Amino acid sequence: MQAEARLNTATWLARLAVAAVFALNVSCALLFLIRPQDYAGGFEVGGVAGETLVRGYGILFLMWNVPYLPLMLAPRQRTLFLVVLAQQALGVLGETWLYLALPAGHAALRATGLRFILFDAGGLILMAAAFFYLRTAQGLEEN
Repeated sequence: MQAEARLNTATWLARLAVAAVFALNVSCALLFLIRPQDYAGGFEVGGVAGETLVRGYGILFLMWNVPYLPLMLAPRQRTLFLVVLAQQALGVLGETWLYLALPAGHAALRATGLRFILFDAGGLILMAAAFFYLRTAQGLEEN
């Protein structure tokens, strides 16, 4: 019975971890879609082209978060959870590569890149911890 309670707790903690990252990602996406002019400078772009670029990022963020919805409903789905973790890890790695490849003189891009790295790394750590806790609880339930 105790293993079942731990599994239920782990399931809800995983659900909450994914939901928290999802909510922050979607709020960022919506801000990029609604007020792109507020964020274009952080990418060192401006005008119509800059606003379109930022809106495009907003659309990509929404696309990236599609698997989070079914994962929140069924966090025990190991494969789906691994897909979301892989997406998050690829985001951190790609953003870090972009950050490290920036030449000197791009303070706004560096600051924006660092914010993305920290945010996505935090989300990865939170969700990975929830995943491993859930996997441990599932292993206890099977014994």
